[in-house]
Amino acid sequence: RANHSATHLLHEALRRALGDHVAQRGSLNAPDRLRFDFSHGKALTQDELRQVEAEVNAYIRQNARVETRIMTPDDARAIGAQALFGEKYGDEVRVVSMGTQMGSGKGTDGNTYSLELCGGTHVQRTGDIGVFVTLGDSASSAGVRRIEALTGADAFRYLSEQDHRLAEVALELKSQATDVPARVRALLDERKALSNEVAQLRRELAMAGGAGQGGGPEAREINGVKFLAQVLTGVSGKDLPPLIDEHKQRLGSGAVLLIADTGGKAAVAAGVTDDLTGTVSAVDLVKAAVPELGGKGGGGRPDMAQGGGASASNADAAIKAAEAVLGG
Repeated sequence: RANHSATHLLHEALRRALGDHVAQRGSLNAPDRLRFDFSHGKALTQDELRQVEAEVNAYIRQNARVETRIMTPDDARAIGAQALFGEKYGDEVRVVSMGTQMGSGKGTDGNTYSLELCGGTHVQRTGDIGVFVTLGDSASSAGVRRIEALTGADAFRYLSEQDHRLAEVALELKSQATDVPARVRALLDERKALSNEVAQLRRELAMAGGAGQGGGPEAREINGVKFLAQVLTGVSGKDLPPLIDEHKQRLGSGAVLLIADTGGKAAVAAGVTDDLTGTVSAVDLVKAAVPELGGKGGGGRPDMAQGGGASASNADAAIKAAEAVLGG
């Protein structure tokens, strides 16, 4: 009963927050939770979810009587009762109303907040719902969103568990619960800065031919084109494009092929300086190398392309395949 009545309040709160296009597209009222599907084209923002949750709880605290009336469908429509889309009704319908409009504006049926055609069971007063907590918004199908929520004792247990989790996090961070969001943001910023620093050091190590790179890479000339190939460890696939750009800048004119052993798999990237893209394509170099690495496909632009493979163990053959492309 509590979940069903809360669904009615939720429906009206969504209409007021998002617009009159909101209409029920499905619902579940289980003993321990509720689920409500409604027409809406995009995800709700956190502010919208908070607004809807706060409005439902405001009408729960109002503790208004939940009233039912039997009338004809035409009379129900005349007073603004919401009907289920595609539902067929008989000569008489049951209209459920709850809540007295608060704030500015007028509600349905004069000052009634929620007014819907419904034959289901409900609480006697909105206060019987206790409390309403949303668990989130997700996509149900194209143009349909889904909100799941809890009421009463289940909502209280959920809030209590969330409070305990927050306390545990605060303890780990050695901070007050109110400071947890700021501390987490600071840690994420620090992690991002360290990650960028590590990536830069890896790129510098690779460019210098440092530990595990087998010495600094040297370019050789194939069919009049300077070609630099290198097998790298300790770098990821996303590190390859900036390395390609740096090698291209150093070469001035030429082509580059880099293969990274990413720990069980291989990443490959190729680059060609702008003056040569009319005759040499980085895509062709990658597509020649990828099969030798146990992969398929690969693509990009004439000046920069990427691909991947199952293993870097056959990197020498992949380099030779790319050299064959340059050799014509």
